[in-house]
Amino acid sequence: MDDGSRWKTCWCTGPTFITCAVYGRCCLWQGPAAMDSAEFRRRGKEMVDFVADYLEGIEGRQVYPDVEPGYLRPLIPTTAPEEPDTFEDIISDVEKIIMPGVTHWHSPFFFAYFPSGNSYPALLADILCGAIGCVGFSWAASPACTELETVMMDWLGKMLKLPEAFLAGQVGEGGGVIQGSASEATLVALLAARTKVIRRLQAASPGLTQGAIMEKLVAYSSDQAHCSVERAGLIGGVKLKAIPSDGKFAMRASALQEALERDKAEGLIPFFVVATLGTTSCCSFDNLLEVGPICNKEDMWLHIDAAYAGSSFICPEFRHLLNGVEFADSFNFNPHKWLLVNFDCSAMWVKKRTDLIGAFKLDPLYLKHNHQDSGLITDYRHWQLPLGRRFRSLKMWFVFRMYGVKGLQAHIRKHVRLAHEFERLVQQDPRFEICTEVTLGLVCFRLKGSNRLNEELLERINGAKKIHLVPCHLRDKFVLRFAICARTVESAHVQLAWEHITQLATSLLATPRD
Repeated sequence: MDDGSRWKTCWCTGPTFITCAVYGRCCLWQGPAAMDSAEFRRRGKEMVDFVADYLEGIEGRQVYPDVEPGYLRPLIPTTAPEEPDTFEDIISDVEKIIMPGVTHWHSPFFFAYFPSGNSYPALLADILCGAIGCVGFSWAASPACTELETVMMDWLGKMLKLPEAFLAGQVGEGGGVIQGSASEATLVALLAARTKVIRRLQAASPGLTQGAIMEKLVAYSSDQAHCSVERAGLIGGVKLKAIPSDGKFAMRASALQEALERDKAEGLIPFFVVATLGTTSCCSFDNLLEVGPICNKEDMWLHIDAAYAGSSFICPEFRHLLNGVEFADSFNFNPHKWLLVNFDCSAMWVKKRTDLIGAFKLDPLYLKHNHQDSGLITDYRHWQLPLGRRFRSLKMWFVFRMYGVKGLQAHIRKHVRLAHEFERLVQQDPRFEICTEVTLGLVCFRLKGSNRLNEELLERINGAKKIHLVPCHLRDKFVLRFAICARTVESAHVQLAWEHITQLATSLLATPRD
């Protein structure tokens, strides 16, 4: 029987489709189907067209929304609908309710933060990931989910020319894992390092308690490191000290060594260092070739955070920026920033995967399987904070195969070329100054003058909503960041953005000031 409501045979009272002696209605009733496969095929094609139209026409949308906090709640009901809505109504509401409040990260006029990866192959892979719908916490939970991730992380490691120690291969001690973000990767590395040093010290002095060790542990990063490093220290319950950076905003050996000697003299235990390659504020690079040997000598875990810049290392001309990675215990960057893989996909490698597994491994009976001790596979639940994980390696597989390494290199090089084009435009206007060396796709610049003058310029830029920028502080200077972000950005967009900035600057400088 098919009356549109999907009643099933009731095994309590027979095929009445109406009542059940136990529950008053058929206990197997499923209610109206939201969408069957035939409608899914039709709606799926419509959604692909909607997404393609959105991305093709994104340049015509205002890059930053013109809404106030709380705008959305009055536009939708206070409770979920009792009866199903139609797909047409939902799509209509996407345009009326959602899009007015969207910041369009993939607009060619979006120059804020850092890029957010996006490409059609990655979007298609995400559809497949959702359809398979596995929760890949172990090899047995979905063998392909685990094994493809291991192979993709080796592929990517080879693209970066990482030392062999970081690759899983067939018999390697290292390997890669996809984390949700660079923040997660830093925290995971810190917790693994903390566990490792506690066990080492307790093995040498069995009477030492974990609490006695914890209160003396200290970690280090540059004063230019991302705030997520400080948060990792807070969550990990350890002291984190900022090492003053040099004139190029880089952490150097001398400043780190000075801090280590001072802290060891006070009875503290240095155990963890985060070196940043491509800082968020200005894309500066800590000196790995200086910092790395100190970390190895002092037996401190060295973690490299290259969240943005890491993608560029697939290009031979930028690979030197990663020199010194051989000293690291862990390395991380975000393909979901600059490698055309959409969020979330943060690639992390370790030299010794037992360091992670040893810190996070818990093995209740309901998660065990017959192959977990075979040595041929790994269970990624032991490499991360969450238990569950999506089939994220599909995005990497699709993107790497459909672009090829050369296509990905061309994408990186275009962005770097456009950043240098913008740099030259700034240099040609004597009212402006470049604040740091332009190495990759970020330009830090400002009007010559006070911080307040530059704050007002940024207010006018973002108030006009034709382009979108965010600022940073470099020492005591308020600085504007111009990051090349969108996959579709071209020279014409950069030229228009600069023309807009200079027009606003001219108007601002002509305004009488107190």
